[in-house]
Amino acid sequence: MTKPEIITFGCRLNAYESEVIRREAEAAGLDNAVIVNTCAVTAEATRQARQTIRRARREHPDARIIVTGCAAQIEPETFAEMEAVDAVIGNQEKLDPGTYRALDFGALDSERVIVNDIMAVTETAAHMVEHFDDGVGGRRARAFVQVQNGCDHRCTFCIIPYGRGNSRSVPMGAVVDEIRSLVENGYAEIVLTGVDITAYGRDLPGAPSLGTLARAILKAVPDLPRLRLSSIDSIEADPALMAALADEDRLMPHLHLSLQSGDDMILKRMKRRHSRADTVRFCDEARRLRPDVVFGADIIAGFPTETEAMFENSLSIVEDCGLVHLHVFPFSPREGTPAARMPQLDRGVIKARAQRLRERGDAAYVAHLDRQVGRTLQVLAERSDKGLTEAFMPVRLMNAEPGRIQIVRIAGHDGQSLLAEAA
Repeated sequence: MTKPEIITFGCRLNAYESEVIRREAEAAGLDNAVIVNTCAVTAEATRQARQTIRRARREHPDARIIVTGCAAQIEPETFAEMEAVDAVIGNQEKLDPGTYRALDFGALDSERVIVNDIMAVTETAAHMVEHFDDGVGGRRARAFVQVQNGCDHRCTFCIIPYGRGNSRSVPMGAVVDEIRSLVENGYAEIVLTGVDITAYGRDLPGAPSLGTLARAILKAVPDLPRLRLSSIDSIEADPALMAALADEDRLMPHLHLSLQSGDDMILKRMKRRHSRADTVRFCDEARRLRPDVVFGADIIAGFPTETEAMFENSLSIVEDCGLVHLHVFPFSPREGTPAARMPQLDRGVIKARAQRLRERGDAAYVAHLDRQVGRTLQVLAERSDKGLTEAFMPVRLMNAEPGRIQIVRIAGHDGQSLLAEAA
């Protein structure tokens, strides 16, 4: 092993930061190393990270194993105690070039755990990533750009603010400059990412909103074909964002909602800031402004105290909001969160409800695939045999040029992907 190997868990923000880690570690000459960028959104994510670390040690017995990311920030001692781990680095430190230059594994007094107080971090800078690795030696067709980090909310189930700190935004000019550079480098789609991107700008001079940022990007970078948003909190969607959705064709008609539940009592116990009616109203309004918009959502099954009637409200919101892409999370108590101290449901009940939610989501997804057959759609080829529509639907292609947008007619689907008609 020469260049460091990066193993990434979790969200798009982690994927973005892994490219910064790769660049800075290589620039520091950190060879023969495996860097595991962890996630902490569920207990299962942390367990998988530990499992991966042990496997990395078996496969690379002579390599240096470095652990970073949210799980490392929250539980540095857990990873420091693992025999397979040589160093633990915090979420802020992993982006600092000096961190990798300072690592000295041979020194007896070398610091092994470099994790500082994430709550003390008040600014987030742009990192000017120019290339996104696809994990198999090539590059991704889409690029992620961090616009925000951290979260000011304290949902009762969520540990992430303790791994990411409070909300802080990247200045608009820096975001635009990075996107312009990526477009010049051949990227046809940019995905704006962060922990709570609809909170964008509140900490910046003039408090520009996410909608203001989206409009500024599209105006300043006219050669950008596609601008996509990662997960949003619909209750925070600002008027400028809704207006951009209505009249900016290059803003993709796909919104993934941080929904979490379809029941008002559970939403209150989660300390969410929206009601069921708020979400339905948002989806109706977005669909009125942009008739081709497609919605995804994160939903937790089996939150503490959830009754069968409460769960039915989560099931029915799939249809009431017209959700197509469902990310279902069986509730997993995270130590240190209020929800972990609430009356827990039986694990069998949680798993069964998660399965019912997935089945409801799968049915909605297939119904949406059915509606696309016979349509002509614009597809960004991610590989020669795979692409994405504007509405984030996967398409099976034939001999496509990766990174290029092409117009295809949809001949059918296989239950997972749309099938492009042969040329």
